[in-house]
Amino acid sequence: MIETNAAGRGSSEAARFLIIDDHPLFREALIAAVNIAYPDAVTDECESLTGAMSRLHDDDGYDLALLDLKIPDTVGLEGLLDIRARHPRLPIVVVSGHEDPRIIKSVLSYGAAGFISKSTNKRELTEAIQSVMNGEIYVPASYEEPAGSDAEDARRGEMLKSLSTLTPQQFRVIRMLRDGLLNKQIAYELQVGETTVKAHVSEILRKLNVNNRTQAAMELSRLSGHEIEELNSKFDVAG
Repeated sequence: MIETNAAGRGSSEAARFLIIDDHPLFREALIAAVNIAYPDAVTDECESLTGAMSRLHDDDGYDLALLDLKIPDTVGLEGLLDIRARHPRLPIVVVSGHEDPRIIKSVLSYGAAGFISKSTNKRELTEAIQSVMNGEIYVPASYEEPAGSDAEDARRGEMLKSLSTLTPQQFRVIRMLRDGLLNKQIAYELQVGETTVKAHVSEILRKLNVNNRTQAAMELSRLSGHEIEELNSKFDVAG
């Protein structure tokens, strides 16, 4: 029987990895760790977010992306947000030299499949990659989730209130934005015109007080499963 990994690829097929990091030596370390677990793996490298987005546009068949947060053409979590918004089905592991628990909590809340510290040795790198490929969320053994601040809790509560002001159709649109659909795809799914979709998106941005569709999608992605279920029920939308 052919086993499948988290991305649905049969074990008889070579796993495919995309490494996004501007440091050649660390890219080599990641490739070595990948090859220990998956000797037949196909591994591609990019030095920038622009290069990664171009490659993913041409080829969406990767099983896992390994992303350094600090690459030349992006700041903070923007690279993770952009890839998640456009390729929501691609598992992404953040690899970073910054081990602040608040950063780890943030990348997980934005949908990363794990966080690997750059100080991790090769054996642990290999185990981390394997665990994510098996469908698990990986964090360093020393990680302890920081308690949410009053400001974070208040922001979350305000966002839930704002999402509750959407119409059922607007909620369907933001769910599709979260899943990476373009306006023309949303229009097709909802059987409406693109002009109508653009109007819905504009109203969503206004109600959520965000600047663009990526931010709107990521605000929805940050909610817990229970909170999403409550919104689905409110808007009578299938999960």
